[in-house]
Amino acid sequence: MEDLEELRNKIDEIDKKIVDLLNKRGNLAIKIGHIKSVNNINYYFPVRESEIYENAASYNKGPLKSDHLKNIFREILSACISIQKKIRISYFGPEGTFTHLATIKRFGLSRDLIPKKTIGDVFDDVIKGLSDYGVVPIENTIEGMVNSTLDMFINSDVTIIGEEVTPISHYLLSKESDINKIKKIYSFPQPFGQCRKFLEENFKDIPLMDSFSTADACISAAKEKGAAAIASEAAGRIYGLNVLIPHIEDYSNNYTRFLIISNGEKTVKTKNDKTSMLFSIKNSVGALYKILKPFYENKINITKIESRPSKKAMWDYVFFIDVDCHESEKSLKNAIEKIKEYTIFVKILGSYQSAKVD
Repeated sequence: MEDLEELRNKIDEIDKKIVDLLNKRGNLAIKIGHIKSVNNINYYFPVRESEIYENAASYNKGPLKSDHLKNIFREILSACISIQKKIRISYFGPEGTFTHLATIKRFGLSRDLIPKKTIGDVFDDVIKGLSDYGVVPIENTIEGMVNSTLDMFINSDVTIIGEEVTPISHYLLSKESDINKIKKIYSFPQPFGQCRKFLEENFKDIPLMDSFSTADACISAAKEKGAAAIASEAAGRIYGLNVLIPHIEDYSNNYTRFLIISNGEKTVKTKNDKTSMLFSIKNSVGALYKILKPFYENKINITKIESRPSKKAMWDYVFFIDVDCHESEKSLKNAIEKIKEYTIFVKILGSYQSAKVD
């Protein structure tokens, strides 16, 4: 039987080969970066990254799981693109929020991740060119749509180029180690809603304090005696809080969908695309039916429909919909042409590859 030192020496030899291969990959990435620069091609190409993850999974013979390889390759890709070009990504922060975790899941840690105080600030950074991309929450399976994100799409011109769907698990965190010492709890309104039953059963008379984000909640809990926060386990580690109770969400099927936005980029068609759009309907009998009918006639599946007040006139609404196809497809172009007769405006927000649920 081989002894421990012998096995570690073999690992050292393998690690040396891995580093050599990674640097060879990095040199090829630099050459690709020069080609992209000369031909004005986007440095970030999400479809190619998905292809690399799928290739890695197909090469896998174990014992590493495909998820392990995806995490490893995400950081390899993140590092290789960072030596091609400095890519800046604004996200609804601060560090430790679920949006931050979704941003890392999409872009890795080697790109320039910039936390922003509000969702509006993320949109502003992208529109002004201060960031290449932004990451914002759009909906949760328990609490529904994030209205502030919908409102920003109504009033700004950005393009959706991707999405991430992330499982959400909430932790009760505090500097305290005794649950009986908790006198107030901080969090963002959505986590409070997702943990409503737990809070009613265990902290009925404890005041709930709204924060700008779950990370801000952790910052407050870290400063105040007798305070706790509802946030991710990762946020607790970042801000030095103890886990009092894990997994306090009321429903296990708790996922949040995040959108990746850019300033006008377009995506290529894949085998699994989604298109998001906005429209406002003319006030007439059966108007919504007339809008939806062309999608049915063109065999387009509508996966999401949501309305929001336009804030421009009384009882005037804007509809946000997702459909299962790319904006370049003839069927969608036909449907959009048909609905123009019954709408005040139609705005395509972007087509992008549908996210796989973890």
